[in-house]
Amino acid sequence: MPNRLAGETSPYLLQHSGNPVDWHPWGEEALALARREGRPILLSIGYSACHWCHVMAHESFEDPQVAAAMNADFVNIKVDREERPDLDQIYQTAHALLTRRAGGWPLTMFLTPDGAPFFGGTYFPRDGRYGLPGFLDLLPRIAAAYRERGAEIAEQGSQLRDAMESLEPAPAESGALPAAMEAAALAELKRRFDPEHGGFGPAPKFPHATDLELCLREHARSGDADALTMARVTLERMADGGIHDQLGGGFCRYSVDGEWSIPHFEKMLYDNGPLLALYADLARVTGDARFADVARGIVGWMTREMRAPDGAFFSSLDADSEGKEGKFYVWSRDEVRSLLPPEVYVVAARHYGLDDEPNFEGHAWNPRVRLPLADVASALSIPPAEAAARLATARAVLFAARATRVRPGLDDKILTSWNALAIAGLARAARALDQHGWTDLAIAATDALRRTVWREGRLLATRKGERAHLNGYLDDYAFLLGALLELLQTRFRAADFAWARELADVLLGEFEDAERGGFYFTSHGHEQLFHRTKPGHDNATPSGNGVAAGALIALGHLCGEPRYVDAGERAVRLFAPGLAQSPGGCASLLAALAALKEPPTSVLLAGDREVCLAWQRSLERTLRPTVRVFNVAGVALPSGLAKGPTPAAGAVAWVCRGTQCLPAIDDLALLEAGLAK
Repeated sequence: MPNRLAGETSPYLLQHSGNPVDWHPWGEEALALARREGRPILLSIGYSACHWCHVMAHESFEDPQVAAAMNADFVNIKVDREERPDLDQIYQTAHALLTRRAGGWPLTMFLTPDGAPFFGGTYFPRDGRYGLPGFLDLLPRIAAAYRERGAEIAEQGSQLRDAMESLEPAPAESGALPAAMEAAALAELKRRFDPEHGGFGPAPKFPHATDLELCLREHARSGDADALTMARVTLERMADGGIHDQLGGGFCRYSVDGEWSIPHFEKMLYDNGPLLALYADLARVTGDARFADVARGIVGWMTREMRAPDGAFFSSLDADSEGKEGKFYVWSRDEVRSLLPPEVYVVAARHYGLDDEPNFEGHAWNPRVRLPLADVASALSIPPAEAAARLATARAVLFAARATRVRPGLDDKILTSWNALAIAGLARAARALDQHGWTDLAIAATDALRRTVWREGRLLATRKGERAHLNGYLDDYAFLLGALLELLQTRFRAADFAWARELADVLLGEFEDAERGGFYFTSHGHEQLFHRTKPGHDNATPSGNGVAAGALIALGHLCGEPRYVDAGERAVRLFAPGLAQSPGGCASLLAALAALKEPPTSVLLAGDREVCLAWQRSLERTLRPTVRVFNVAGVALPSGLAKGPTPAAGAVAWVCRGTQCLPAIDDLALLEAGLAK
């Protein structure tokens, strides 16, 4: 019989709706039950694409004996970390403080009825192994400890609450903003950079898009050749690696090895949006068509496999199919040989490493580029064009064969924040590579969000089908505001500009700490939880505070609204002491800090549509991270944006840096020369 999760929107929760565990979704009903009956809460947090979440589910949550033990002593709550990142942040931090170990998923936490954590871990096997206690043995011991050591647990909860509060940022008393922090962060990345395989630090390796964006930004600002090398080598090695789907495009979440060869095979929307922007930017900086091809592959995957009928984007693809991780993606040598003509097979085998030893669990191959195609052509004494044609044939045949396999599960919920990252990536890549169709995709996703998750002047965090719910978080507002600023540069629409201002107003009214500065992750009207976070570090996604601060500063300068700039500055000042001590992992905040020290430049193009479009294309050939170009030809400009009369023929540019504006410029060469300075 289905349990209480059967009515939820999260595919992850629905995966557990048939468990014999008496699961509750997080909510007042479950919390009130725990308080009323004096039972501890067993909180399990995961997500639908998580391999070890599936393992623990099959071993324990589907087992009647384990379920009976859980039901007897606990109020069991299952949470999708993607729908409830507020809870995940709180209890991941608590886990780290309690265990002194890194967290992850599944996260298994035991709480008092008021939400205070007193014991936790990640994956537990049903029976003890891997040096881990068995979950079935652990459950009665935890229940007994809660009954017998109530006073001690309460004191620990109080101390833990204080410890978590102490981790939140505290503003400096006064003084100037810290200097040269982007240079310091870049120097740290240089120390950690792997010059052979790219990336930063040892395995496992994650893309860390915000760090790579910092590298490109610093190269564009100062001409630092090493910064460009770090971005280029990393993105090149990733593109050649098994973390990149060589047949279908798009990237998996991370690589388990240091060579980007074998990923955990889940594919997340939140990775691919920022990576799309990075590959497009790198293509325009280097002129290398390979990076543009990778960008096209990401868009192909997003539109083919992740796009909802209304234009929004789904969340993720599972790592597993038929109960085995990576089964959809890996190959046997004999299978590939049977599908391809010999002259095609020999090219694919050499290029993708099929003539090497198996690279996946000793028996299969996850395709990755082992030998560049030019070297394959040379080794086979065939023209490069012929090698490329044979490889294209191999990819098409293998992709078609793979499409007949049992597909990984699709998490078809639509998350506002992740869609915003996808919109931003599409919009920037469209400008960088002059792809108008990608702009259309970004606009369709934007309009879908406005229709479905913007209700009565507030954002909702998630929807599935037509059902949208859960209060929007800081990331929803900040990422969407940032995405709208990207989209306005790609195709200016007055409605998007108005929406950006509405989002900015909600950020200030519902999320800002007006006394100390910065933005809480949850709104002022959100339910009261064990702790209220104010995150500043970039993780798998950018920092909400960093993105909010940068977007508010940019919007404030664009529309002449000082309170937006002031709120962004208050946020940066809150985190400034931490940045001064350790700027690493804070690239989003560092970008906002840089925008305070060197106000962004806004260029408004007006006049004849075709002339303005030609000017815009010319300006976008160069990556200028501190310059935003808005083509407003034919747009009825809102108050505060109009700078002067619009010419009937030709074009004119109004250029403002911060609050300082130049006289109108009606010559493209003069405009480009001025921006180059």
